[in-house]
Amino acid sequence: MAATGNEKTIVKGKTTDTAILVVSFGTSCNENRERTIGAIENSIQKAFPEYDVRRAFTSRIILDKLKVRDGLEIDNVEQALDRMAADGIKKLVVQPTHLLAGLEYTDLANILHKYEHKFELAVLGKPLLSDTADYEAVIKAITDQTSSYDDGQTAICYLGHGTKADANHAYEILQQKLKTAGFANYYIGTVKAEPNLRDIITAVKKNASYKKILLKPLMVVAGSHANYDMDGKGGFSWRTVLEEEGYCVECCFEGLGQLADIQDIYVMHIRKAVATANLVNCVRNCNFTAQ
Repeated sequence: MAATGNEKTIVKGKTTDTAILVVSFGTSCNENRERTIGAIENSIQKAFPEYDVRRAFTSRIILDKLKVRDGLEIDNVEQALDRMAADGIKKLVVQPTHLLAGLEYTDLANILHKYEHKFELAVLGKPLLSDTADYEAVIKAITDQTSSYDDGQTAICYLGHGTKADANHAYEILQQKLKTAGFANYYIGTVKAEPNLRDIITAVKKNASYKKILLKPLMVVAGSHANYDMDGKGGFSWRTVLEEEGYCVECCFEGLGQLADIQDIYVMHIRKAVATANLVNCVRNCNFTAQ
């Protein structure tokens, strides 16, 4: 069962001085939370049964909402790190579920720097899209999932969040790699940055064969952006704008975290972090390491 609230560990009775902290933005949608973030955490625990796996969210708004609405208390990053230090954790891997190394990833790294003195070893895993192998694995995951829509008449459009950080170029890289791999009917856009919806419309209109558009979130959780920006009822949304352009639009509300292939990427990042840091055998004081 995935970690919820302030539970010390996912696996009851586990005693270890090594932990994995899975850090997510969070979501107030209970069902989607366990289908995505919870599924990632469960995959990590299955891959590392000897380690204590815990949860932290970064969104203050979501944490407050869950506490008031549901009586559910989930640690923020600082609380989780304080709790682990108090519980005697000596070595840890902090694995974010972030899509890319944007502003939140930088904030997480800064927090860990402040806590490095409390642990013998602390290592930060990479976000989902970090190297060529990651892009290839993500492309395989999303194209395998949507292969039934590859009919020559449907444009498959993924909606990402976007960031002001330089890491936003990851969306452009993903788009280019999709094209190079032969998936010309796949399009990547963002809500808060570029490429935006108008860029998507311009690109899609270059192919007169498209009659339909499939919209999917390029986000770990299909949360508020999927429900409102992608398919907002009675207001502005990608769906309404694209329908006004004459396309038949279908929305699919499934976050990336639900895909086993995506979960495997996070597991691989932890394996690399563990191997690089020699986590199992490390018994000395180590400086914070960002993988």
